[in-house]
Formats: sequence, C-alpha cells, structure tokens
Amino acid sequence: MSLFKARDWWSTSVGEQEDFDQGCLCVADVDNTESDKIIVGSYKGILRIYSPNPSKPGAAFQPEELIVELQLQDPILQVEVGKFVSGTELLHMAVLHPRKLSVFAVSGTMGTVEHGNQYQLKLIYEHNLQRTACNLTFGAFGGVKGRDLICIQFMDGMLMFFEQESFAFGRFLPGCLLPGPLKYCCRTDSFITVSSSRQVESYKYQVLAVATDAENRHDSEQQKLGSGKRITIDWMVNIGEQALDISITSLNQASASILVLGERNLYCFKENGQLRFMKKLEYNPSCFLPYTSVLEGTINILVGNHNNKLLVYQDVTLKWVAQLPHVPVSVQVANFQSLKGVIVTLSDSGHLQCSYLGTDPSFFQAPKVDSRELNYDEMESEMKELNKIIRVAAKTSDILPKAENNDDLNVTVVVSPNLDTVSKVSDDSIDVPVPSISLKVTIWSQFAVQDVKLSVCVQSPLAVTQDQMCFSAIEPGTSRSVTLSVFLKESFPPAILGGDTAVSYRTPTGVPRIAQCTFSLPLKLICQPVQPSKNAVHKITIDINKPPVNISVLFPDFLGESDHEQMNVLGFKLLSGSTITLLSSKTSTVNADNGTDLTSGTKQGRYRIQCDQFEDLWLITKGLIQHLEETFAGEEHKDFVCTFPGPIPLQEYFQLVDRHFELRLNAEKYKELLSERAVQYRAIQRRLLTHFKDKTPSPLRNLDTLLDGTYRQIIALADAAEENQTKLYQAFTRLKSATQLMVLLIGLWQNLSRDQVAILEAAFLPLTQDSQELGWEECVDAAVVHLLRTCLSKSSKDQALSPTNQLSMPKDTCRLKKHITLLCDRLSKGGRLSLVADAPQHAVTMPGFQTIPESELEERMADHTPSGMFQNPAHVTKKLEPDLPQNAEDENVIAEDR
Repeated sequence: MSLFKARDWWSTSVGEQEDFDQGCLCVADVDNTESDKIIVGSYKGILRIYSPNPSKPGAAFQPEELIVELQLQDPILQVEVGKFVSGTELLHMAVLHPRKLSVFAVSGTMGTVEHGNQYQLKLIYEHNLQRTACNLTFGAFGGVKGRDLICIQFMDGMLMFFEQESFAFGRFLPGCLLPGPLKYCCRTDSFITVSSSRQVESYKYQVLAVATDAENRHDSEQQKLGSGKRITIDWMVNIGEQALDISITSLNQASASILVLGERNLYCFKENGQLRFMKKLEYNPSCFLPYTSVLEGTINILVGNHNNKLLVYQDVTLKWVAQLPHVPVSVQVANFQSLKGVIVTLSDSGHLQCSYLGTDPSFFQAPKVDSRELNYDEMESEMKELNKIIRVAAKTSDILPKAENNDDLNVTVVVSPNLDTVSKVSDDSIDVPVPSISLKVTIWSQFAVQDVKLSVCVQSPLAVTQDQMCFSAIEPGTSRSVTLSVFLKESFPPAILGGDTAVSYRTPTGVPRIAQCTFSLPLKLICQPVQPSKNAVHKITIDINKPPVNISVLFPDFLGESDHEQMNVLGFKLLSGSTITLLSSKTSTVNADNGTDLTSGTKQGRYRIQCDQFEDLWLITKGLIQHLEETFAGEEHKDFVCTFPGPIPLQEYFQLVDRHFELRLNAEKYKELLSERAVQYRAIQRRLLTHFKDKTPSPLRNLDTLLDGTYRQIIALADAAEENQTKLYQAFTRLKSATQLMVLLIGLWQNLSRDQVAILEAAFLPLTQDSQELGWEECVDAAVVHLLRTCLSKSSKDQALSPTNQLSMPKDTCRLKKHITLLCDRLSKGGRLSLVADAPQHAVTMPGFQTIPESELEERMADHTPSGMFQNPAHVTKKLEPDLPQNAEDENVIAEDR
C-alpha cells in the first residue's frame, strides 16, 4: 500500500453501467476560452463535457459543472480536439465512431439567470466510413500551417487520411494483421505504430502520400509484385511485446522522444529509432502520460497500473507513488483557472477524478498489545541455539532435504551373477548374437501409493529390453518385481558400465515423489576371456604398496576350467573386437583366500594393462582398481595406495580429441552443403512452377534434369550426414572412456583426494550428450581455463589466460590441448584443486618452478621426443622387468619392450 494517497480535488461518476477505454477521455480548451474542459465519451454513445469548479477540494459534484451531455447514435471510440475546420484556427472536437467521423464546434453563451452559461454543440461536418475504425491521430501532416489533418486507422490495417472536410487518400500498412496504437511525430513528419509482429514501426508521410493507391488489401499485395511505388518502413525496432499506448514529446525544438508503453516495459526512443532508455516494470501498467520538464531537462512520466497506483518517473527514476481509488484506463493533465497541473484519471466503469499529489498520509495504527517483562537470559540462550542450528545448516551443502530412513517407497536392483542362458535380445537391427544379463527390480511400498512409473536408464551403446513400466497402484506393505535384461546394442564398448533406476509415484496425500537406485553391470557382459596378446600399442602400469594379488582372485569370472589358480596374465576380448591383456608381477604373490598376511611382503606389486586401442583400457583398469580396493578394504590395510608412475599419455588422448573434433567439423560442412542444395532445389522448383503455369508452353531447358540431380545430391548428403552423426556419437563415447581413464590416471599419479578427483571429473566430463550447439571441446576448455585462473594460478601472469565469454565451437583444438597440458604441468609441480569460494586466488603456492609462457608450452607440445614430460612412449619402464612373470610368453613380451 502506498504511504500517500492522491488528493481528491474533484470527482464524479460518469453515467451508469457504461464502459470506457483509453480514447474516451480528452482534456482541452474545446470552447476556446483559455480554460481546459474534460471531455468524456462512452461506448454507449453518450458525450459529456465537464468544467470542474469546486468550492473547496473534495467538494461534491454540482450539476452546473456538467456543461454538455449529448446522446449520439453510435459508440464513441475516441475523442480529440484540434484545428479540424478550414478557414479558422479555432479548436474543434472530433468524435470517432466505428463507421463515422464527426467534427463538432462547442460554443458557450453567457447566462443572464442563476443557472449560469449555456453551451451548444454544432455539427460542422462528418465522414461516413466504409470500414470499421480503430483509432485516429492528427497533426500538421506534410508541414501544413494553421490546420490539422486527420488519419484514421481501421481494423484491417488501412490508414485513411482526411484534409479536414475532404478525403485525401488511403493506404494499407504492409504485413498488418491487427491494428495497434498510432501517433504522429511532427518533427520527422512520420507515423509511429506498433504492429502485430511486436515491432515499433515508423512510416514517412511523404512515402504514404506518393505510394500507389490501393482499394483493398489484395491491391496492396499486388503492388509488391508489380509496378508502382511501395510503402517502405523508415525504421523498425523489435520490442518483443504488445504495446498499450504511444506518446511523443520533446524537450526542445531540436529533438523528440517517442515513448512506448509495453506490457512489462517502458521504452523511450529517439526520433531515428535509437533506444534512449528502457525501464522494466514490476507490475501490469494500464495507461501512461509523458510530459517534459524544461527546467530539469528530463522527461517525467505518469504511469497507472492495475494495483490502483499512480507512479511518477523522472526518466527511469521513480519519484513518487500515489494511491488511487480505481484502476485508471486513461490519464491526462489539465489546467483550470483555479488550479494548474491537475491529474485527470478515468476508470473503465466511469469513475472520473481530478487529483493532485499531496502529502496526505494514510497511517496504519497497530493495535495495542499487553506489555510484558523480557527475560534476557532466556532470549540469549534461545539466540545461541538458533545460531548453532544456522551454523549446522550452513555447513550442509545439500539443497534438497534428506530422505528419512523409513521411506514410503524403496526400489532395489539385483543384477544376476550369470549371463542369460538364452539371450533376451529381440532387436532386429542386431545381426550377430550378443549376450544379455537379467536385472530384478523390486519396488516395496510402506503405504498405498498411486501412479507408479518405473524407468530404467542405461547409456548407449547399452540397451534394456523394456525401459519403462507403469503400475496403477501398490498396496501398503506389498512389493512389485520386474525382470529386465540389459545387452550391448552397438559395436563399441560403453563409457559407463551401469545404469540408474527411478520410480515416480504419488503418496496417499497426493504429493509427488521420486525414489532412485543405481546399479553396476559385470565386465563379462561386454567382454569374454581370450588368449593374451603379446603385442600392444598402448600400455599403462599401476603400482600398489602391497604384494600383488593373483589375477585369478581379482577376476574369477574370466577363469576357464583349464586355467591355473596362480595365473599372472589374462586376456579380455571386447565384443567390439579389441583385445586387452592384463599382466601382474610374480614376486611375493599371495592368495587372499588362503589366510596369508598380505603385509608380510617387502616388494610392491605392479600390474600392466595393454591394448591396441587407448580408450578400451578404461573399463579393465577401472575394474582392476575396484577389485584391489575391495581386496585390501580391511582395517589392517588402511595404508593401501594405488599409484600410477607416469608419464601421462597425453598424445594418445589428444588423438581421440582431434578425431572427435574432426567429425564435428564434418557435421558443420554437411549442414552448410545441405542448406545450399536445399536453396538450389527450391529455386529450381519455382522456375518449373512458373513454366507449368505459363499458358504458352516453353522448353524446360533441362530444368527437370537439374532438379533430379539436385535431389540425388540432397539424398547423398543426408545419408553422409547421418553416417557422420553415427560416427560422431561413437567417437564421443570413446572420448568419454578415454577422458575417464585420464582422470583416473591423473588422480593416481598425483595422489589426489576424492574431492579433487570429483573436481577434475566435473571439468573434463561436463556433458552427457554432445551437440553442435554446445560441444565437449568448448565446455572443457572453459572449465580448464577457470581452474588455471583460480586454484592452479601461481602468479598474476596467469590472468593473461582469457576466459571464454561465449561458448562457441573453436576453430581447432590447439588451445584446448595447450591448456590441458598446462593443467597437468601445474598438478605435477604441487598444484591442488579446490572450489573454496573465499580462498585467495593465489593461495596455492607451488615451489620450485617458474612461469611457463604459452609459446614455450606450444614448443613443448610439438616436441615428440621421448624426453617430453607427458609424452607416453609405447613401452613400459624397465623397473617392471624383475617382477613380471618369467614364462615363455612373457619373456617374448619383455624382449619386445627392450
């Protein structure tokens, strides 16, 4: 509620059960007596003219203040006062009806009796309209002197111009669907309107005058295709919303301001269409009235809204808010003989009020309450308890409330320990037989729940036989079980060997809730045991500070009947075709099932994973780390650590990045080519259509052959683009696998904590799906640059790394690879990852190194010699040799490494 109310100077109720709108109120010196009168017209066709003269502010309405009341035949849409009669410069009144424009003269006669003066309305002329009118505007069109011309806008978008008593011409606005507010700017001799396309448009009067005449809209459309001068827009601005009203004001003779009141914003444009200022409104406006302040050189604006408020702005600054007794649909400022600058407002139901902005406060008096003595000791103890609760809540990072232990509904997933005897794959697109594994999803409900929907999600190339199920209701204390099967649908391994299960339901009170559960799938779903391979291109080594555990203990599912329990080498063959070999050192090997103390060994264990495809190492390496952590999970092995001796295989990783980016570039090229061929195809179609419509047949000039060739090119390009999209998705999945492997190796390499590994995963794996609009390269580059500028920064020179202001597809991957290499360099020299917001930017100190210029870093990346810090030579370090198995096959592998 506003603190101050608008001071009531004079008010009355106009008619009964009558409707009013924006154009129904006009304030002007209609009788040429140098005193404003209030003119009100209603949709019932009643015209009234008031001359307020209260004896004191707020006095009751007197009958003699209503000087004219006339019943017209048609509804009154708008009332305006101007120099509408030729041969005189006196003011006359124009009344717009739906099908007629009438111009009246208002004259008064001095009274000789106590009833006062007498006023009369005389019809000067009228124009009968052939179309339904909407609104009108007037002014000295074309720079005429001493008279005003009238322009009427009709519901079909036509503008009709009248030179006082005579009709001039009519024009259709191009592309008009519904009429909008219309005003005339005398400074530029142009008309300003807001079209149904939510654009502010300006049309020059001279352009409208010299354009070819059109009797109807069809003729206007034909002018665009034929000869004659077309109507062109002087300037146009898109505001994105419908406009309620337009007003034009000027501070001086040099410039004018065009103000547009939108549904949510107030715009002020210069006369050439440039935006001067804009004000966002936090309410629904109903009307406005701008007026200039010559002394202050600003534009003051009165804005009424649907909250019964009248707001006064000085440009964009709110200066005053006053409470009104009604919602104003029109506001004007009047100058009466007894008072200047009176604000006149009219509501849609006919409440007419003249008010001024006074300081009559409306205070709210709070009821008295019983006073009581305050116990300050109790208040202090309560304050301490509340502060303790606030501190505990501030430390908790969870936004959503934690679920209670006894939830209304629980969902569990049990993965079968064995593959399905008969594959449950029913997809016709899979040619070769693939194995499947069963999942048993159980939903248990403590209370009666309804609208239960079960969703099982696995990332491609994995697929599930049925991913969604619905249950109408589950009774309290009962459970529902569903058996599904998961299989490998595509010919490449997944990046994540697992999935999620979500159940949405409604409680008995109607509250929607969701229960979730994650599950992991075994390796044997996507690979099977095979003879180990002697040769491999890519190799990584994992060290542990405990004696090595036999591979037969770590991967019991891949042991055949003939395999020995003390085996130290195992081969995995992915369903996609790649072969991965896992080797373990033979020294101090201890079986975890025989009860031997694993801490008794003095030598460290070492494992080597090798494969021809770098990204295929990910799932086996992840499984190896998980099995090792499960084996040494007891209290006596708290000091168990897995490490990666290095070097980080950046060059192999960058090859996958380049491959993925190359496919993205190909997708852009295919998109451009398809767009060009489509434009060419449509152009040929138009040519052929013109030939076929011609009454005199003419030769096709091989247009049919060109059309057929263009069609074949479009089909070929579409097939190539679809094939490239399939390759792009496969490349992105392989890139995700390699990225997760890189994050794992960096964490083991620098012994990063779980929180730091989570930060690294968030930086390198920001997207679950890749797209042309937002790709992996630009997201990762922005995240890595942010880490280099914050927690990994070491000097002010790091500010030279410019962050990415807008995520767009880069030209190449050089910048990304340079930043990833720099991140690894910072981590290798002591840098640690952190997301503490209030930590100083250079709080992390990394002794023993200096700033690496980006130019030097590029040279280091270009150097392919084995001495490079992060370049991975495709062989294992010689420290692995004494611990590797010494059988015949392994000796050949070691000899090749040497």
